Parts: sequence; C-alpha cells; structure tokens
Amino acid sequence: MNGNNKGWLSRLLEWLIVRFYHAMGWRAVAVQPIPKKAIIIAAPHTSNWDFIYYIGLTRDLGIETSFMAKKELFRWPLGRFMRDMGGVEVNRQQGGNYVQAMIDEFNRRDQFLLTIAPEGTRKSVGQWKTGFYHIAMGAKVPLIVGMMDYAKKTGGLALAFMPTGDYAADMARVEEFYRSTTPKHPDKAMKSILAASVQPFDKAA
Repeated sequence: MNGNNKGWLSRLLEWLIVRFYHAMGWRAVAVQPIPKKAIIIAAPHTSNWDFIYYIGLTRDLGIETSFMAKKELFRWPLGRFMRDMGGVEVNRQQGGNYVQAMIDEFNRRDQFLLTIAPEGTRKSVGQWKTGFYHIAMGAKVPLIVGMMDYAKKTGGLALAFMPTGDYAADMARVEEFYRSTTPKHPDKAMKSILAASVQPFDKAA
C-alpha cells in the first residue's frame, strides 16, 4: 500500500519504529536490484522483536512488504491497521487453499513482496512448513533470504534465487546462509531446515 494512503496512526507507528530501529544501531542491507515480486523467507523467527526491527529495516530500504494473517485480525478495529502494515487476509476455517490463494495474489499484482516465517511460531520447531516454497514455485517468483543478525545488528534481504523444484538442494543453500547469522534466541532456532519434506503444493501445510 502506498504510504500516502495509510491511516495517520499507521504512518505514525511506522515513523516511530524506524526511529527506534535507527536508535538501536541496526543497519539494513539488500540484494540489488530488489525484485518486484518475491517470497521473503523470515527466519529464524525467535522473538516478537523480529517484526519490529523488520518493519524498520524494510522501510529503511524503501520497500513495502506483505504478510499473511488470519481473517479474524482484519475486523474492526484492527482491519485498517493490518492492511496498512501489509497484511493479506487468509481464511483457513472454510478449507481454503492458502497456497493457491497467494499464487493468485501474485498473478493479480504488479508488485508483491510476501514475507513468510516458515517456522510458523517463535518456539523451537522440528521442521519448517513448506507452503512458502510451493507458493514460489506456483507463482514462478524468486525466494529471498530475509535475515536478522542480532550479533551484528544487520538485517534485510539477501541471497535471492529462483527455486529449482529440488527442495533439499535449495534449502541447503538457505541453511548454509543462516548458519552465519545470530537470532535473538539461538536456543529456539531450528538445528536443520532439511528435516522438512515436500508434498505436492496443493497439499502443503
């Protein structure tokens, strides 16, 4: 969403977040050029601070990113704010296929940077959910490794590449990159991405 179309509260909150992120000494980096359409992998996701700093980083880079959220969060009074922040409504209660819904969203838009946290939670998990990979394959868009290195206070977008269809090989590249980054809570980060297996995209979790 264009910043001029956002509500005043959303614009104020973004301004405060960016100021805070600068005050905390973070520095943004990004692949160049940044694709207009892509899936941004947000990992490791171990703290609520990830979202705060990520908003600061992306706004500092001059980009607007989107994320999926359950339908209930788009009701009043949060609806306008969620959309201003880049939220995209998904409805799982009616058995909807969110993978196909996001593929359709990519096909509908000229620009769409969709951020997905494959861990699905801030707690330690045994494997990644693989829906992000199926969306990228179905929409024919690149994957971008999003990173938040708390040791270096550096974050942003890195390692953009087109998925090949070989999940293990592609995630081996991603895993190698994440070994060099330090999350907020290292003990909650996955030990290996490659524990996950991939089903046909219409059955992805």
